[in-house]
Amino acid sequence: MPKLRKYGTCFFEQYAQIELSSLLGSEFDDLLGRDRPDLQSKEKGRLGIEVTRAMEESRKAATQLLKDVSGIAPAAERREMEQILESGYAYGLRDGKYVGVKELEYWTLALPLRKILESKIAKVGSGFYGHFEKMGLFVFCKDNLTETDAAKTCRYVLRLQREQELRYNRLYLADIDELFVCNLDEGLSSDARVLTIPVSQAQRQTFFLQAVRRQLEGSA
Repeated sequence: MPKLRKYGTCFFEQYAQIELSSLLGSEFDDLLGRDRPDLQSKEKGRLGIEVTRAMEESRKAATQLLKDVSGIAPAAERREMEQILESGYAYGLRDGKYVGVKELEYWTLALPLRKILESKIAKVGSGFYGHFEKMGLFVFCKDNLTETDAAKTCRYVLRLQREQELRYNRLYLADIDELFVCNLDEGLSSDARVLTIPVSQAQRQTFFLQAVRRQLEGSA
């Protein structure tokens, strides 16, 4: 089996970049997969985004989350399903359910949202990711969040990094049907902090297939 670093975290960093670029615009077009943080603009120090995930630590949750982000319905075209299967990102397709053989270990390492946020905020505050003009945290969430959940999470992050010199400017919470963009800059009213962007099944399928194709091209 290929190394997890190549086929696990990198895949979801690419998925996150595709989603951000598609939903939020050209600011995210030139993000490259690097390390500390995971996505960085070509222009050094301009924009950095750390990508992570928050979910129940179980095989069942990992399987369902991979299915959710794929957007692939049971009646999807055979050609698209074959491409996913050939890439190694799906195994044991049955009744519309499959488990990603190369991602399963990555997803099962996930921690609940609060613990992940605490860890990532401590790291950015310590200078672990370096200095960027803008810094974002992108979190894949297994739970189907509401706008109220996103607003509470935003307030929690603001409290955690209140005393930090280095902090995140944006928090991106990606659940099944929405991308919540949380503005963490100072001076905003609470009702202006969270932007909710619907994400359709067709869009999830597009993001997933684009990320799969990038992995196939990268491993060719």
